[in-house]
Amino acid sequence: MTVLEERPVRHKGRQRTELAGFLRACRARVRPEDVGLPPGPRRRTPGLRREEVAQLSGVGVTWYTWLEQGRPINASEQVLAAVARALRLDGAERDHLFRLAGLSAAPAGRSDASGPQLDPTTQVILDALVPLPAAVCNGRYDVLAHNGAYGTLFPGAVRPGPGGRRNSMWCAFTVPDCCNPFLNRDEELPRMVGVLRGAYGRHVGEPAWEEYIRELAGASPRFAELWARQEVSPPRTSLKVFRHEAVGEMRFQATRLTIPAAPECHVVVYTPEGALDRERLEWLVARPDLRPAPHDCR
Repeated sequence: MTVLEERPVRHKGRQRTELAGFLRACRARVRPEDVGLPPGPRRRTPGLRREEVAQLSGVGVTWYTWLEQGRPINASEQVLAAVARALRLDGAERDHLFRLAGLSAAPAGRSDASGPQLDPTTQVILDALVPLPAAVCNGRYDVLAHNGAYGTLFPGAVRPGPGGRRNSMWCAFTVPDCCNPFLNRDEELPRMVGVLRGAYGRHVGEPAWEEYIRELAGASPRFAELWARQEVSPPRTSLKVFRHEAVGEMRFQATRLTIPAAPECHVVVYTPEGALDRERLEWLVARPDLRPAPHDCR
């Protein structure tokens, strides 16, 4: 049975606004020919028209218009699934749509600025992974725990930044391009923001999340631009390329592992891609006092 999430009334208006923006963004990127419709005469705006989405979804035009306008209407799981198909949403985007509409298989949970209380054995496990850099992060990319190898590779992410936060997303966006150690940012940052958007769907209206998004958008025009795209990405293993002034370039496969006891958190482990990458990493980890020039995340 579908469970309708109970959220504070003050959050529901913000959640409907987020839903409206997401639907508009998804509709704008679907071409008529993508869904078997004729292109027709020249269009003033990109993508499908509202009436076309309604037709493809099997719902009334007025109802869909109200949904996209963020009006307080109820939507069943079946109808939202039809809208998701019409808009050609992938799995992550479909889940995001359902969360924004208040439909979920389980309560979303709450979060605060400090994160959940982690089991003491978590740190033992992280330390046992050395020389592989590893950390526990929440959906906002706050670094809640890490091992020495992670601190050696990412000193900026483990130093307290604005508001005392240790946050890898903040560092990725606010360290200037001239000295940012994250080399393949152009490929990875849009995906990271998409993963963040998916997590945000479970926390729309929560003060800690709203403040975080607002502050990061104010500090980074690039983040603000990516956030405005309303794109959602699923978490997956990805290539991360970093530069360290002592050893040069290193390539890692970053893998996210879930924590059943703390579902809002995950472990991220960085595995060297090749023998040279591992050799350089092990050399660095053996010299924990050798740190690159500090780059403040502001």
